[in-house]
Amino acid sequence: MIGLLIGWSWRPRWTSLVYLGFRSKLRFLCTVPPGFGARRIWLAFTALSAFSVCSTSNKSSVNNGSSKPVEEEAFSRASDKVTEKEKDVVTEKDLEHLLHLLEAGNASFEWQSMMDKSTPNMSYQAWRHEPEIGPVVYRSRTVFEDVTPDIVRDFFWDDEFRPKWDTMLAYFKTLEEDPKTGTTIVHWIKKFPFFCSDREYIIGRRIWESGRKYYAVTKGVPYKALSKRDKPRRVELYFSSWIINAVESRKGDGQMTACEVSLVHYEDMGIPKDVAKLGVRHGMWGAVKKLNSGLRAYQSARKPGTSLSRSAQMASITTKLNMDLVETSGAEDEERGRAVENARKQNDQFGVDWKWIVVGGVALACGLHSSAIGKALMVGAGQRLARR
Repeated sequence: MIGLLIGWSWRPRWTSLVYLGFRSKLRFLCTVPPGFGARRIWLAFTALSAFSVCSTSNKSSVNNGSSKPVEEEAFSRASDKVTEKEKDVVTEKDLEHLLHLLEAGNASFEWQSMMDKSTPNMSYQAWRHEPEIGPVVYRSRTVFEDVTPDIVRDFFWDDEFRPKWDTMLAYFKTLEEDPKTGTTIVHWIKKFPFFCSDREYIIGRRIWESGRKYYAVTKGVPYKALSKRDKPRRVELYFSSWIINAVESRKGDGQMTACEVSLVHYEDMGIPKDVAKLGVRHGMWGAVKKLNSGLRAYQSARKPGTSLSRSAQMASITTKLNMDLVETSGAEDEERGRAVENARKQNDQFGVDWKWIVVGGVALACGLHSSAIGKALMVGAGQRLARR
């Protein structure tokens, strides 16, 4: 936009002659279909060139401060599942990824607030982060009153009980389980609205424990024994993990009778990003209230002496957390956050190549000059800047 404004105000008059000659020659050499005149071709070419150059210079300046963009590094951790052995479906690398996104990653990511609501027995906050590559990352903090971390842990893991509150879950099956680590591989099929086909998930799950604080990791994993089909469509990039721990109740009595759940979630459902964001925003609060109702029903059903489902039994098999891993991950992420922040500052001061911005703006201005499309684009861009 800066280059466009500069180019529009400082457009040499001789460019009009070049433009007219170029248009005449182009019309003479080839017959263009209706609605695709030389002006539109010139506009498309200059716009593509200008924005490509600016995008390239922006990426290179960010990479000078860090070997990889923070988003690329974050999502590359999740892609390690392709090379892992099947017996190591969910590893400490995935736990590090969770800690990076929920704890130290907050300093280096730009989180946009989405929601802050509460009910008499629950409070909920949600944020989102939109990386340059990959799907939108959602983060939330939920505090449930009068419930223990053990109940919440089993509730999220209990596939047998989930259909009673999660109406999207149409099918589930446990494919594999490891009684030593508690790692399981489950097969889910979720129902989507009529305009979208159902989605299939192959999910690896595992829980780490430190005291009464639980680190639950679930992610999409490859599974050769179950081949992909056209329908339902398989979601391969999936990461939904959370930290569960007891916190002080908001009643103000000083008792640790509430439970906090810090969640991070992202997935690539094969839906346009803007459509997915709209659906999440409008359906979020309703889904959270259903989850809270399901938890209360599960809490009531878990009376003393009640037998646990197989999924809930597997949730009680946890791995002791290596605290050195948490401290190391936090120190590395803090250092990485400072490096990214320094890179952003340098980019703001020196990373913009004004030469290319001016050249691109002049080219765009020449293509947009005396065109109804140009006026419409300028008005639309001005309205968009005003909304921001």
